Amino acid sequence: MKNNETLGFTPNCNPVSTFWGKLIAGSFALLILAGCDGNGNDVALAPGGNIPGLPVQALTVKQQMVPVSLEAVGQAEGSLEVEVRARVSGILERKLYDEGKYVQAGDPLYKIERAPYEISLQRAKANLAQRQAQLEQARREAQRLQPLAKDKAIAQREYDDAVTTARLAEAAADSARAEIREAELNLSYTSIVAPISGITGRSQKSQGALMTAGSDSLLMTIAQTDPIWVRFSISESELVKVRASTKPKVNVLGEDGKEHLMGGELNFAGSTVDTLTGAVQLRAAFHNPQLHILPGQFVRVQVLTDPVPAYKIPQTAVAQNEDGHMVWVAREGKAVSVPIKTGSWLGKDWVVLNGLSDGDLVIVDNLIKLSPETPVEPQPEASAGSASH
Repeated sequence: MKNNETLGFTPNCNPVSTFWGKLIAGSFALLILAGCDGNGNDVALAPGGNIPGLPVQALTVKQQMVPVSLEAVGQAEGSLEVEVRARVSGILERKLYDEGKYVQAGDPLYKIERAPYEISLQRAKANLAQRQAQLEQARREAQRLQPLAKDKAIAQREYDDAVTTARLAEAAADSARAEIREAELNLSYTSIVAPISGITGRSQKSQGALMTAGSDSLLMTIAQTDPIWVRFSISESELVKVRASTKPKVNVLGEDGKEHLMGGELNFAGSTVDTLTGAVQLRAAFHNPQLHILPGQFVRVQVLTDPVPAYKIPQTAVAQNEDGHMVWVAREGKAVSVPIKTGSWLGKDWVVLNGLSDGDLVIVDNLIKLSPETPVEPQPEASAGSASH
């Protein structure tokens, strides 16, 4: 079959075949004039036959000093965590605090039965009185024999024995005084007070329980929450950046990504690298007067090191391909794919270290419709700026 037969008409033109031929030719012309936008969407041609650009919002970028941000998951712990234990045995008579509440150092927490220790104190005092009486008698006897021994009226041995007896009585009196001190100390231990200020834990013993000094003596714990410590881990390469920084800043981020606690200071850095994870442990201290975070709570930690020259790009504008990260840049009315080297996130932005230049128009919307050399019409920078945030 010849080519003209393929188009559906014969060399011998008649009114019917001429009509259909013109109709088909006109359809091809309309298709060519209509065109498409490269994504399967028909577009109308601008005057002169040019395809109009895709409207996009673009952000004009400019290099600035941007802090390097590192993020990790951390866990809070009290800067002081103290176990409160019973130091004497006895019946737990009263619990004097509200569990989970803040207490000041010195606030009463528990009362243990006092009577047995009051009796022990009285017994110790009576023993001291007896020892002191014996000491006075021994001293008088030694003093009475001293002139007799000097005059050779008695044997020297008799006088020496009297002096030794007086010294033994004096030692016994000192021991009795120590027993009084011990009894007073044990009596004071029946009133248990908070050793530090902080948040109280759950009571491990109920009122009326028999307390035994020793391994089973734990009553509760107190955690100091201001300042509070946060432990977290970073990679070995990130640790190099932190150590190179003059004064890194540490923040705790909330679920919305905003700073929850600010101005933390690193007070510990591990000296070894975990061989399984390749991470190093760090710890930061935060002022926490309003109890924004509690011991045991998992939090997001942000470490800001010294600023570096970089660009801030909205996260929505950064795409990823097989070679890494890239952005679309509007150049000479067309979309151009530009590979970039990213640092880390800073709020809702990517930190871009390499790949961009001052004045580049980074496209921040309609990214799914873009392909290389797609005609674009960047919108005013103000609208692009609002879109990036």
